[in-house]
Amino acid sequence: MQRAGEQISGTGAAARYAEAVPRYTSYPTAPHFHAGVTGETFRGWLAETGQGDDLSLYVHIPFCDRLCWFCACHTKMTRRYEPVAAFLDALFCEIRTVGDILDGRGRVRALHFGGGSPTMLRADDIVRLGSALRTAFNFADNAEISVELDPNDMDEARFDALAEIGMTRASLGVQDFDPRVQKAINREQTFEQTKAVVDGVRARSVRSVNLDLLYGLPHQTLQSVADTIRQALTLSPDRIALFGYAHVPWFKKHQTMIDEAWLPGPEERFEQQQETARIIREAGYEAIGLDHFAKPDDPLAVAARQGRLFRNFQGYTEDACRTLIGLGPSSVSRLPQGYAQNMPATTQYERMVREGNLATVRGIALSDEDHARAWVIERLMCDFAFSGDEAVRRFGECGRRIVAEARARLQEPGSAAGLVEEAGVFTVRDDARPLVRFTAALFDQYLKQGGARHSAAV
Repeated sequence: MQRAGEQISGTGAAARYAEAVPRYTSYPTAPHFHAGVTGETFRGWLAETGQGDDLSLYVHIPFCDRLCWFCACHTKMTRRYEPVAAFLDALFCEIRTVGDILDGRGRVRALHFGGGSPTMLRADDIVRLGSALRTAFNFADNAEISVELDPNDMDEARFDALAEIGMTRASLGVQDFDPRVQKAINREQTFEQTKAVVDGVRARSVRSVNLDLLYGLPHQTLQSVADTIRQALTLSPDRIALFGYAHVPWFKKHQTMIDEAWLPGPEERFEQQQETARIIREAGYEAIGLDHFAKPDDPLAVAARQGRLFRNFQGYTEDACRTLIGLGPSSVSRLPQGYAQNMPATTQYERMVREGNLATVRGIALSDEDHARAWVIERLMCDFAFSGDEAVRRFGECGRRIVAEARARLQEPGSAAGLVEEAGVFTVRDDARPLVRFTAALFDQYLKQGGARHSAAV
């Protein structure tokens, strides 16, 4: 066995290695998209979709009725419904345009509503949107439909509307139950509100509930974040996503409302991540990749055990579709040919799609080298390992170069970020797994180009 690199466990090491690196929900990452990918480019890619291809859809609703200061999503706050209604009319135009280009080809296996707050939509508009999507695209009978819910939005009519469109998974943003933390991030949401929503969706036969939790938030302590985890576990969620708060005020100006003096340092963040992960595992959940957990019988846990785990802009998934179509402002589509991102500004997006155009403004076409490195990075992020032989089988000369590159790093003490090789398989050591983003970054050819800034690795 070849080994290289120092031990990474321990808080001092966490502080040393917690430098800014991408989250690798795509490769190449979004900062390297460019204006050379246009609406016509994307139209051509969509037109190459095969009759039997599996598709995923992502629908972005870019509105909230309050602005959470921790949020790094593309959204805007509004107290009025008129802008939301106008946006929906434009979204229906985009849905029709993309559906016309596909012309019946492909079958939707998964649909995800994100935001913003999808549940800010009125109940009748939720039903209208579901109907518009099913009219424009062919849906598999067993398609997974997941929706991000804001408990503050929910009422009986919305519960019923979501059931009517076939929601199979509800994802609730919890973040933290501590009132002091909630006030610091402008996200007040009681445990009782959250429980009522979990009970509401389960009463309508939604078979999977996911809770999003954060560590590294202002005023969080090791004890307070552990208390939140234990409260969340009493709801018996099927999945838990445990993310580190990404403080990126240069990217999202409203995060300047959070005083950096309130934030835990790198060592405390590392301790919070380790302790909360331990509590969740001891409750019987299986760790999935870097930051997800699932009950052993959940499809995500089954996929992870069987080596069928993937990663996209929504995080870890068992969705194997090679084509993901993003709808709405800022949405990113991923196709075998490359990535295409929509206009982020809602007003300009609406103008483009109302005119019958696609809203694509940037993206990147994938080279053979990109495909090979994307596969290696995804396998590291999902399995903490990749097979050198499989890399060569899949990608030929590109795979050989990457394997040679990995072996060269193993010969340089301190440069392999916890990577070891045994019998041709490159594996991230157990103590280095919390910093797997750092390991994945070793294979990122774009990382030092363009001066992109990212969040901390832990």
